Amino acid sequence: MSSVSEGRFLSSSVPLLTPPPRCATLLTDDGVRVEAVYEPCTAGSAAARDGVAATAAATPATTPAIVVAHGFTGSADRPAVRRAARAFAQRAAVITFSFRGHGRSGGRSTVGDREVLDLAAAVAWARELGHTRIVTVGFSMGGSVVLRHGALYTADSTGDSLDDSLDADTPVRVPEREGRTRRTGAHSDVVVSVSAPARWYYRGMAPMRRLHWVVTRPTGRLVGRYGFRTRIATEEWNPVPLSPVAAVPLIAPAPLLLVHGDRDPYFPLDHPRMLAEAAGPGGAELWLERGMGHAENAADDALLARIADWATAALPA
Repeated sequence: MSSVSEGRFLSSSVPLLTPPPRCATLLTDDGVRVEAVYEPCTAGSAAARDGVAATAAATPATTPAIVVAHGFTGSADRPAVRRAARAFAQRAAVITFSFRGHGRSGGRSTVGDREVLDLAAAVAWARELGHTRIVTVGFSMGGSVVLRHGALYTADSTGDSLDDSLDADTPVRVPEREGRTRRTGAHSDVVVSVSAPARWYYRGMAPMRRLHWVVTRPTGRLVGRYGFRTRIATEEWNPVPLSPVAAVPLIAPAPLLLVHGDRDPYFPLDHPRMLAEAAGPGGAELWLERGMGHAENAADDALLARIADWATAALPA
């Protein structure tokens, strides 16, 4: 993260306890501006409106924050993302943001590669606002991003993320091809991945073949830009980023939840099972949801509430 005008973020000085959302423009480590929205936890709001005093004042330091990573062609203002934010806000503060190339964020989508820097910026903002316990919840492309983020941005024994100050002899758990840009405070404490792929370049289902056409062909990228409001980078991955299945074993000791629908039209059930197996015994909890389709559009309010309950219960005290 770096400063643009005021502090490390572009935002108005709205008090954290003010009910309306707080908007900001975050700057990623590679200089992309990302739109983000912060919403305080709504738990206890009804009592406050009725004039009932809370037993203890809720502050960012005592309230967990959930950072939501949307799927490809989504954005912070899409209805499914807003619905997830409302469900999560009943149990925690919530940060939603638009990945690069999506919504009002700058840059172009790299379909899960550089997006890890966008998520790191949002997590660092949550900690800047005073939250000490952070959950990342990602859907589809965002699900693969939270897995890679969980592997790349880890906490050391002092509770700080491994960063660029590490010398060449310092042991790290992340392959060197991923680089060593891991800023202090950008790690999550709990990871939840919904409808994520296990491996790159999967084309086994018809919707994935159509998605690859959108991403790889000039005509497809025009459809993405004007049909889905998604600006897609033309460059191929170089190097190929750490795959989700390779990232999963590096997330521990942070708790990991994998959620997948048995009617997902993009990724069949071998993907979540492969991820769970890669985590090893006790490394991840796997929910296979009966009748569920794909990502945030298919996650109903009951499932979102269960995810938030599990994630907040898994956080350190």
